[in-house]
This record gives sequence, structure tokens and C-alpha cells, in this order.
Amino acid sequence: MPDTRLIPLSALQHYAFCPRQCAFIHNEQAWSENWLTAQGQQLHQRVDHGLPESRKGIRYERGVEVSAPSLGLTGKLDLVEVELSTGACFPVEYKRGKPKQDPIDEIQLCAQALCLEEMLGINVSHGAIWYWQTRHRHQVEITPVLRQETQAIIDATRILLNSGITPKARYEKKCGACSLYELCNPKLTFNDKSRAYVRSIYEEAPVEEAEK
Repeated sequence: MPDTRLIPLSALQHYAFCPRQCAFIHNEQAWSENWLTAQGQQLHQRVDHGLPESRKGIRYERGVEVSAPSLGLTGKLDLVEVELSTGACFPVEYKRGKPKQDPIDEIQLCAQALCLEEMLGINVSHGAIWYWQTRHRHQVEITPVLRQETQAIIDATRILLNSGITPKARYEKKCGACSLYELCNPKLTFNDKSRAYVRSIYEEAPVEEAEK
């Protein structure tokens, strides 16, 4: 039976950040706010709810719903800018923080570009990410390498969500910024040796009985 489940665009970033977090949110429907996510929600609401407008030959479309069945993706884009003279368009993603060391944000942006390409039948050569903390707009080229990385994350996310399995915890420094930290409890789960201890007791039991 073909897989018809559409993956939310947000799940790709959740997976790239932490597969366990992705499973908690999208398979177990678990969510918790912290001050970081609350600020992010406020920023997106301000952007998404703005009215379309045109300035200097650019049309600004906000809160754009997208769906790409061939990719199995769906979601909402913060902003799409359309050049009125050529019809070329590209996505703009708003982020609360600052540019990251890993390509998590770029992968999410590339997935948005892929959705636009499928829906509109055009080529999207670039996009942009606006970071609230630095007040800087960072242009991202949608390169073949980035497309391959994004497709790999799409495939991995689909496998995870279809499996219904929540990966085991792996504590890392970034865990402290996760709003699901208390639910995940990565330090406790990662270091929990109780199961191995109980198993060792039962494995040794027959030897002890024989000695008696």
C-alpha cells in the first residue's frame, strides 16, 4: 500500500535537530513550550498574519500554504517573495535565534523551495533566512548538494514517522535548549542501567540455585 502520509515541513527541522524530539512531537503528539519556543511562536505569528503587499516590484505573500505530494511534504511558509517582472519567487524563513553551525535551517528552507517548485512548476534558485537575534537576512543558494542533503532528511524522517518508534535518548549539549527536556530527561534515560542490572540478577540466579 503506498505511503500517503504528508510530512509537516517542521518535522524535517525537528529530525535534523534530534530524531527523538521529532518522534515525540509528530508520533506521540507531545509538546511543551519554553521561552525559546514561545518567542519563536510570537515571531511567526507576526509574520504569518500580515497582509499581502507589493513594494518596488516585489509581491510579498505571507502564511503561504504548500503541499508537494511527490515529496510527501506539507506546511506553511512564513513569506514568499515574488518578482512581478519575471514571476520568479523564493521563500523567506524567519528564525528567532542566530545562524547555526549545522545546516538545519538551510535544510528546512530548501524543503520549502522544493514545495514551491512542485506546486508552481518553476525553478527556485535561492531563498533567505531572517534571524531576529542578529537582525540579519542570510541568503541561501539552493545548490545540488543542499538538495541532496534535504532529500536525505526527508527520507529519514519518513522512515522514522512510519516506524512509530521513539529513538533512545542521547544526551548532548544542545539538549538544554529543547522544550521537551523534562519529558525526555536525556541524562537520566541515557545513564539508566537498571534494566541491565535486573537482567544480570536473573542470569545469575540459576548458578546460585545450583550452589544451594
